[in-house]
Amino acid sequence: MDQTELKRLVAQAALAYVEPGSVLGVGTGSTVDLFIDALAASGIALAGAVSSSERSSQRLAAAGIAVLDASSVERLGVYVDGADEIDPQGNMVKGGGAALTREKIVADLAERFVCIADESKCVDVLGAFPLPVEIIPMAAAQLSRRFAALGGTAQVRQGCVTDNGQHILDVRGLRITDPLAFEAEVSQWPGVVTVGVFARHRARVALIGTPQGVRTRLHD
Repeated sequence: MDQTELKRLVAQAALAYVEPGSVLGVGTGSTVDLFIDALAASGIALAGAVSSSERSSQRLAAAGIAVLDASSVERLGVYVDGADEIDPQGNMVKGGGAALTREKIVADLAERFVCIADESKCVDVLGAFPLPVEIIPMAAAQLSRRFAALGGTAQVRQGCVTDNGQHILDVRGLRITDPLAFEAEVSQWPGVVTVGVFARHRARVALIGTPQGVRTRLHD
């Protein structure tokens, strides 16, 4: 079973967490693309969706699902999104698709984060995947030095401008053993818009695609 098929399995499984008539939070990425396709084919009627990227908004609209502005919604029951890494406690690294800031905003509206991922994204400790950090461009050199002091090597992602008009630093060589403390610390650094560690907004449900089927992990 190839990786695309594993993603398709978890995308389908996530439909069980979609409440008909609700406003749904929808993330970004290749697995989420498959979830949107499954949602469209399911016939589940929604009041609308709040999307974390222009890419997902376009796909939702093409599927006939109304895309609502985040500012018009006070709360979401469920937010469905993927991850670049997820640890045994549901902490994640996200932002490989450069949508981490909007993803964190939508996740903050939701009561429950449902993560959909294939088993290759499961790690014991976050940090193997380069950590995305959305930054104000003028702070790139300063922030690179701060990450170097933590043992990381930061590089501006070439040719990448986020939906918010900012840049992405990809930081390699980190071992994030305390994701909540790391997220809190880096979020305070001047010039950081959003750090791609999702610990405060960790996955409460993780649907993991394996060759044996979908494995459900609950993180309460």
